[in-house]
Amino acid sequence: MFLALFVIVREQTAGVSADAFINARLTTTRAPISGTFDAISRPLGARVNVGDSLGTIADPLVDNVRLSDLQQQRMATKAELDRLTKTAEGLAVSIEELGSRAQSYRRERIQQLQAQIDGAEASANAAEARLRYARLSLERSDRLSDQGVRTGEALEQSRSLAEVAELDLVSAQETVRVARINLAAAERGIFLGDGYNDAPYSEQRVSELEVARDQLQASAAAQATVLEALDLRIRAEQVRVNRLNSASLQANVSGLIWDYLAISGETVQRGQDLLSLVDCQSTIVTLSVTERVYNQITLGSTAQFRMNGSDRLLPGLVTRVAGSGASTVYENLAIAPSERHLERFDVTLDVPALRQEPELRCLIGRTGRVFFEERPLDWLRRMWT
Repeated sequence: MFLALFVIVREQTAGVSADAFINARLTTTRAPISGTFDAISRPLGARVNVGDSLGTIADPLVDNVRLSDLQQQRMATKAELDRLTKTAEGLAVSIEELGSRAQSYRRERIQQLQAQIDGAEASANAAEARLRYARLSLERSDRLSDQGVRTGEALEQSRSLAEVAELDLVSAQETVRVARINLAAAERGIFLGDGYNDAPYSEQRVSELEVARDQLQASAAAQATVLEALDLRIRAEQVRVNRLNSASLQANVSGLIWDYLAISGETVQRGQDLLSLVDCQSTIVTLSVTERVYNQITLGSTAQFRMNGSDRLLPGLVTRVAGSGASTVYENLAIAPSERHLERFDVTLDVPALRQEPELRCLIGRTGRVFFEERPLDWLRRMWT
């Protein structure tokens, strides 16, 4: 009789919670862009996994003015690059034609100078022959004058003719020397005797066109660099516009759809709350106890949780002791406490089995009791479980 009374009293006075329920943290999915929200139809409480699609947001009126401006700048830059390239190609053709003409001129000019040398040498040979004849005439006149056959006037005339022939030979030799100098210069690409320029018009024009071509190529290279920069900016702007044009919403946790904060077809703003999800990996047990039991509990204390309707005891550890009136600790949890719960002392229990065992996962809202001390009939309960 006494033993039975002891068991009854001990069963009732052992450290136990007044109420306990399975809870978990909430996570909120917000709109990354503004637009029209299209949610995938799922009932409240439906299970989702990480990465599952929750819906989409589309904004057909996204601002793409900057992208249009950049595309217009690219078109203008591309047109200018094409113009510079074609102009440079045209100059290259002209340079090639003028270069061919310059080569022809140089070849023909060298042949002309060679002919002038041949002519000058022939004139020098003729002058040399006349000089020899004049000298022979002068010698004959000297002999005849000494013999009294010819007069002094004839002698002077022969001397004059000899001097003129000698000067003609010198002139002819200088003409040959000048012609050889012109030929040697022409063979080096320098043309003398054509005015104050040392090159023909075609070569001068080639030099001018080459300078213009180099300038155009430099400008084309600069435009190509600008075009590459514009392409990079356009790609970056396209990425930005695409991100603002549409967005896909995905679950960031494996858990339950707890609440829809916006409905399909609704126009939402960037940062607006759309859905609340329960994170089943954060499942805990929240409970309240009397002040006597609360003062006997410390962080890390062991306890056992039993769901109502079940005889199985699930081991756990105390992870938080929040005391009385601890309403703020429930702001980010799925289940809010009752007023009676807040009048007692709040305790949080970590029960690993609620996360690890598939049949116990995410039983949010299930109630039960937590026991902090061994009771006389626990051995019997363990035999039944």
